[in-house]
Amino acid sequence: MKKGKDIDREERETAANEPLSPVSQLFVLPGLYCVIVLTLGFKTRCNPSAIVEGIKNTWIKLPRFSSKVEMKKNGQAVWVPVTVRVEDHVIVPDLDHFNIENPDQFIEDYTSNIASTPMNMSRPLWEFHVLNVKTSNAKSVGIGKLHHSLGDGVSLMTLLLASSRKVSDPKAPPTTTATKKHADSSAKGWWCIRRFWLVINIIFTTLTELFKFWLTLCFMRDTKTPLMSEPGDIVRPRKCINRIISLDDVKMIKNTMEMKVNDVLLGMTQAGLSRYLSKKSDDDMATGKKKVRLRGTVAVNLRSDTKIEDLTNMMEKGSKCRWGNFVGIVIFPLWVRCEDDPLEYVRKAKSTMDMKRISMEALILYGLVKCIMKIFGDKAAENIVKRVFGHTTLTFSSVMGPKEEVSLFDHPMSYVTATASGGPQALIIHFVSYVDKIIINLAVDPTVIPDPHQLCDDLVESLDIIKLAALEKGVHNMEV
Repeated sequence: MKKGKDIDREERETAANEPLSPVSQLFVLPGLYCVIVLTLGFKTRCNPSAIVEGIKNTWIKLPRFSSKVEMKKNGQAVWVPVTVRVEDHVIVPDLDHFNIENPDQFIEDYTSNIASTPMNMSRPLWEFHVLNVKTSNAKSVGIGKLHHSLGDGVSLMTLLLASSRKVSDPKAPPTTTATKKHADSSAKGWWCIRRFWLVINIIFTTLTELFKFWLTLCFMRDTKTPLMSEPGDIVRPRKCINRIISLDDVKMIKNTMEMKVNDVLLGMTQAGLSRYLSKKSDDDMATGKKKVRLRGTVAVNLRSDTKIEDLTNMMEKGSKCRWGNFVGIVIFPLWVRCEDDPLEYVRKAKSTMDMKRISMEALILYGLVKCIMKIFGDKAAENIVKRVFGHTTLTFSSVMGPKEEVSLFDHPMSYVTATASGGPQALIIHFVSYVDKIIINLAVDPTVIPDPHQLCDDLVESLDIIKLAALEKGVHNMEV
């Protein structure tokens, strides 16, 4: 019995000193402070007691949601388990509903305020706000604020799915689809030749992209545009806005152009940024006579797969699964100029992304940051990451959300969206899908981009223009 107690004590001490992963370690550094703001629109009024009880039965069973970050004397950050009173983390503000003239604007301002407010690092790094405010897209809103050290977008979306249930079957978790690899039915000889050529292509592309990364790290900075922030270590305020578009429209373009959804979203982003900058910049920049270097850092999930079953077992049975920040970045050059053919934006996006997909850039850079942290310390890694983000204009990411209508703790959802807040860039663009919708979420520094709604309008209008061009192309192909 005594031996068993010693083992239990040893396990607790080990858990109490679990170090943060390399990427999580970076996010707790003051210069790279970053939070994820998750906004959930509900179809019913929100019951705070049900939210509290649901979190007690799910999120709190994940070690990181019941731990705080503590810095050791050697500078290493570790997770320290603490007793959590969920009621202290679920915030229900006392609202004067009669004075809320514009509910959508109120939610936007509220979200921006909590995104810009520094987090209390002396307790578990999450909170959930419940607002029974009826907006144009929901009857109530839940806003989760989670420190990025808890996990990346894929981890947190998987957690949301594991905590949710189908509206059509309240006892069943959402279904997920795995990516399937198609077998090659060609002759073995040709397969070997193609395989060899692919390896050569991967090596060459990776070396090329790493060389470009090295140039960016050393001196290559984006052109100064109305989207580019000034270098510095200041904590930037954030304005968070979102807009809902049709996933079916994006899929129609995808099918017509024979590409992926992400290619369409990046093409739409390029067209929207070109449209926005053409109104803000001189004629030479708008027409392409003046070359504009405008790049984004694109987040890349490095996991082979993340199953909601693993997280469900972790919350219900205490089993272990891979959780946290396992994400790399690639530097994506954006095609910013006025094009007569709107489809050129999505063609350019697909061409660049095809090259990025075969590159090992994201994985190698992730390993490089780990090695630098281990050999030279956190400060060296922080300076490298800040320099890369400081030399580029924006961050882009997309996360696939639920494919069917789901409820969170018995609250049916009408939409879900997320954004990150932090870092030196003035613009962060996130896309999150939910059933037949895609939600665009912009987090901007309002001192640099004072009119984010105009930027969002330009993105949506660009999608409409690309859609019309794709429809014309589809009709032409049918006639031919």
